[in-house]
Amino acid sequence: MNRRTILTAAVATLAAPALRAQDFTNTLRIIVPNAPGGTSDILARLIAPALSARIGQAVVVENRAGAGGNIGADAVAKARPDGHTMLLLDVSVLATNPFLFARMPFDVERDLAPVQMLIYAPYILAVNNALPVRDAASLVDYARQNPGRLNAANSGTGTLSHLVALSLAAGWGTTMEHVPYRGGAPALLALVSNEANLTVAGATQSMQHVVNGAMRGIAVTGPRRLPNLPDLPTFRELGWPEPDSGTWQGLMTTGATPPAVVTRLEREVAAVLNEPAIRARIAELGGEVQADGAAAFRARLREQTAAYGRIIQGNGVRIEG
Repeated sequence: MNRRTILTAAVATLAAPALRAQDFTNTLRIIVPNAPGGTSDILARLIAPALSARIGQAVVVENRAGAGGNIGADAVAKARPDGHTMLLLDVSVLATNPFLFARMPFDVERDLAPVQMLIYAPYILAVNNALPVRDAASLVDYARQNPGRLNAANSGTGTLSHLVALSLAAGWGTTMEHVPYRGGAPALLALVSNEANLTVAGATQSMQHVVNGAMRGIAVTGPRRLPNLPDLPTFRELGWPEPDSGTWQGLMTTGATPPAVVTRLEREVAAVLNEPAIRARIAELGGEVQADGAAAFRARLREQTAAYGRIIQGNGVRIEG
């Protein structure tokens, strides 16, 4: 055996554990910490089959709603650190909950490992069809003339759909009644069924209802108007607060998962999001792919934590639990 052969064998021996660490040996779970039908749930069920094909194992989606997302997130934080259990959610949940709850069952920074940011989708502010408003100007006029009478459904106390509505009311110089639901889908159902007057929700779950006329779109967040709803102005055009708010969906796993496994997941998820059919479906839903890696994900989470913490503390929002 010559020297080159010996070196090659040695490198292969050293690399073998790392390669094995990237393997997946049984079913992977994507835990969505809210009710079925919301943006996170839609996205999880969209990517699961393609990720399964790349990983070579089944990928199942589990909904574990409750405690503002903490129940589902805690299940991932305390799972076996092997990459087989993942968390898919709007990362604002992880940015806001440490300020909303007196006690947290896990530490976001220590117990959860970012894998890949998935998409950004703007918010659509929509109203019930029975509300006597047609556009942004008439909505603001109505809100000012009827302080406290607008019933604003949100996806849970302290969620961004709640915080953005709080900021809007303050910016308009009025107040609204804020009604929490267990996720974005129930909040939208409340609007469609005339139980609520207004909501702010991710375009991925709300745009279809605006397009088909089940509710009336008023305005959108984000840098530009939506191609499918070109008549809706942006918050920035209107001079409204929180113009860049929206849903940033990301995938995480258990904090102590080996780096090689996290890197494998990061790579495979990026490849899934690059598939033309999936990119097209995300665009149809009003979102855009944001697969910029685990490091960028962690940086964005830290930035959001600082920014939304100031809003929560400034408005005295709190959840007991």
